[in-house]
Amino acid sequence: MKIIILGAGRVGYSVAESLVSERNDITVIDTDAQRLQELQDRFDLRGVLGNGIDVQVLAEAGAADTDLLIACAAQDETNLVCCKIAHMVFGVRTRVARVRAAGFDVSQPLLGPEGFAVDTIICPEASVMRYILKLIEYPDALQVREFAGGRACLSSVRARLGAPGVGMRIGDVRMHHPELAMRIVAIYRRFADEPDRFVRCDGSTRIEPGDEVFVLAASEHLQQMLNVFHRPSGQPARAVRRILIAGGDPVSLHLAQALATEPGRFIVKIIESDPRRCEVLAAALPSEVLVLQGNPTDEDLFADESVEETDLFLALTEDDENNIMASLLAKRMGASRVLALINRRSYADLMHGTQIDIALSPAQAMLGEFLAHVRKGDVQAVHSLRRGVAEALEIVARGDRKSSKVVGRPVEALKLPPEVHIGLIIRGLPDTEDIQAQAEGVEPEVIIPHSHTVIESNDHVVFFLPNKRLVQEVERLFRVSATFF
Repeated sequence: MKIIILGAGRVGYSVAESLVSERNDITVIDTDAQRLQELQDRFDLRGVLGNGIDVQVLAEAGAADTDLLIACAAQDETNLVCCKIAHMVFGVRTRVARVRAAGFDVSQPLLGPEGFAVDTIICPEASVMRYILKLIEYPDALQVREFAGGRACLSSVRARLGAPGVGMRIGDVRMHHPELAMRIVAIYRRFADEPDRFVRCDGSTRIEPGDEVFVLAASEHLQQMLNVFHRPSGQPARAVRRILIAGGDPVSLHLAQALATEPGRFIVKIIESDPRRCEVLAAALPSEVLVLQGNPTDEDLFADESVEETDLFLALTEDDENNIMASLLAKRMGASRVLALINRRSYADLMHGTQIDIALSPAQAMLGEFLAHVRKGDVQAVHSLRRGVAEALEIVARGDRKSSKVVGRPVEALKLPPEVHIGLIIRGLPDTEDIQAQAEGVEPEVIIPHSHTVIESNDHVVFFLPNKRLVQEVERLFRVSATFF
């Protein structure tokens, strides 16, 4: 695809890095010459210096024959106006805008073809908030990503000694838990001082303590699956109740507001160093949320607020170093689980495997929302994993046996690379146009595929790909031939 990215900041950099590796034709527009030069020195892309709302700059970037515009500059206004110009002047087919302000919806006339002409709105704070809320709902998980409108999930979990499934072969886990609709699709294992290494899964693969296990499961079975790999036998899952947030930035505000919608369920405290920001937070949040003025790395403040009783500590400031130090301090003082928001990829890599339970990159949390517009075929959802190396993909099978290479064929007959795992099939999920099926309340079925399982038209198939270079082969396999039309 030919893609224009407006903005060479953190999000633009991450998007460019991911898309360039897939041999797309990328042009980045930014007003900062140094940022553009850094991108051009590192990646095979073209930089155009200028403002994205300047028609001449867009023309120089090649907007006349561009397939996709991703507007992720710092200012919402710039992104919206750029989408409008790209649509009106150059006829760019797909336009995605990063918008921080709340209240925007692509169904509004304001964002429709007669308005700003935005196909998709992506909000970084909302992406991070959704990511964290899933971790609060499933506190044993390292991450939870949804497919098929939330009917299925991909989760990663750290295998703990004493949990029922740890020490077992994968085939034995299936035999002992036949009631669970789940499929282990990948294991990442640490060998000595090396980075975690991908371990391909088959029935004879043994799950060892410390493994990061990736499992696709029906949503209703997710907690049971986590118990199998993370909870010692007989130990109940501990719900998250006490939450301490370091930093009063917008993502902290939105998260605290979301948690406050269930009065009495959570005890939430926010530590913020700026007194004026504290006033803004206190005014915007209900009285149940306690806002404290102080340094997010103050050991005495942590002790006064009983950090050792905290179920989840979240370091969400805009300073990576502060987030890392605050998380390490909170963990050392007894916090059960800590998460640090880390923008710099090199820092996130360094923190992997340390006392910080989860190192979350905002760009990685929202990258899949961009990738869904780049993937070919009928791709419904994309999630970038393992710091952009791996990917989970939901794609819909279309056509019939004559026009499709997958429909009407058993899984064992599909010509997939050996590393690619078909994790789940969701069958009976109505199209948005299928009004009758929606009215009748047809309940979709989550299927764990076996070698003899036959793919049907309109099946939603979820894959795990340990390397993004495999994406194109999967897309080609699901492509419908011209005879279908």
